[in-house]
Amino acid sequence: MTLIFATNNKNKVTEVQAAIGTAFTLVTLQEAGIDIDIPEPHATLEANATEKSTTINRLTGLACFSEDTGLEVAALGGEPGVKSARYAGADKDFTANIQLLLHKLNKQVDRKARFRTIISLILDGQETLFEGICEGTIGIHPAGEKGFGYDPVFTPTGATKTFAEMTIAEKNIYSHRRIATDQLIAFLQAHLNK
Repeated sequence: MTLIFATNNKNKVTEVQAAIGTAFTLVTLQEAGIDIDIPEPHATLEANATEKSTTINRLTGLACFSEDTGLEVAALGGEPGVKSARYAGADKDFTANIQLLLHKLNKQVDRKARFRTIISLILDGQETLFEGICEGTIGIHPAGEKGFGYDPVFTPTGATKTFAEMTIAEKNIYSHRRIATDQLIAFLQAHLNK
């Protein structure tokens, strides 16, 4: 089965492809010849994921999926949440986003946070949602050069390294995106075996 992954984010493609392996053929928007930046105007991860998958499904008529991910920090009432990529401004500058997050958490004892991923799959005209959650904490200072986004300041529960200090294989032991992708794969395999 070939699936279009409705994203322009190469980092997300790398992580999801590592999780899927050879089970399914992943086609990126670029590979599908689709050059659009799908807006994320909604107040929830679920609605933004749906917006992306339904847009690409309308354009192609093919099975596709999208995802939206947010970092939710307990002491900040769930911020940055749905605005994670644009926390410090519209230009998606994650260095600035991390600086703003650490500034807001300055002297905060409670540094609990979680990454939450929602995947929206459109298959045979039907949408199915999958959720992956990774609990963890926000560090005092960034650490690590790998990964992307908030990875340098997020340490998953049970780990001693930030996501940015981990290989993709290590990150996928804990990853919210991996958890949601595993559910997607199980659903697709069940669909194929009907």
